[in-house]
Amino acid sequence: MARLRIIGPGRAGRALALALAQVGWRVEPLLGRTDDIVGAAAGADLVVIATPDAVIAEVAAAIEPVDEGAVVAHLAGSLGLDVLGRHARRAAVHPLVALPTPELGAERLVGGAWFAVAGDPMARRVVDDLGGRAFEVADDDRAAYHAAAVIASNHVVALLGQAERVAAPVGVPLEAYLDLVRATIDNVAELGPAAALTGPAARGDWATIDRHLAALDPSERDGYRAMVDLARRLVELGHLEEDTTG
Repeated sequence: MARLRIIGPGRAGRALALALAQVGWRVEPLLGRTDDIVGAAAGADLVVIATPDAVIAEVAAAIEPVDEGAVVAHLAGSLGLDVLGRHARRAAVHPLVALPTPELGAERLVGGAWFAVAGDPMARRVVDDLGGRAFEVADDDRAAYHAAAVIASNHVVALLGQAERVAAPVGVPLEAYLDLVRATIDNVAELGPAAALTGPAARGDWATIDRHLAALDPSERDGYRAMVDLARRLVELGHLEEDTTG
């Protein structure tokens, strides 16, 4: 039975603790900011630093290294192994999963989730035991990888927040748009982003876009214009692919 110690009792740390306990790991009590972490690696197979990114290096430096046994890992998407300093066995395990609560996060981590891994093979053991899917991301590529994750998740949420703000004054609830969003995601999964794009930018209907901009509160226009520009790039990419394959 693998023995796990987690430093950082936030959503991510607690979600991982619950998930690995479900699949048979021995999970020690989580350590927080007031606990002594110097001996955290003693007797453990894996120590996971689940703190905010800004203090991972500081926490790793405070843990007394062990010559054999414990792997010291972090959960950060944008950081490499260098932040783990002098530890002989280092790893990164970033779940490509939204973890809004520990309980829901644990449910999502078990059985099929994607993980970005690096370093010691223990990282892949974690993913395998959770029934997940792993891909390697080199240290130099982790910032770009994590930026894509933020775009795919956080930015989508921000866009839905804008949709809610724009629709509310005309009496349409956000729920009315969510089936549209779900169908759009299905279209992207089946066809790819360029082929799934519909709407005025896809068909070059700039008059409709101008009407949208006129109807929007001025505070919403920059965000709308930014997304029109991204849609235009997608249209151009689709045309380029057609010319290349045609």
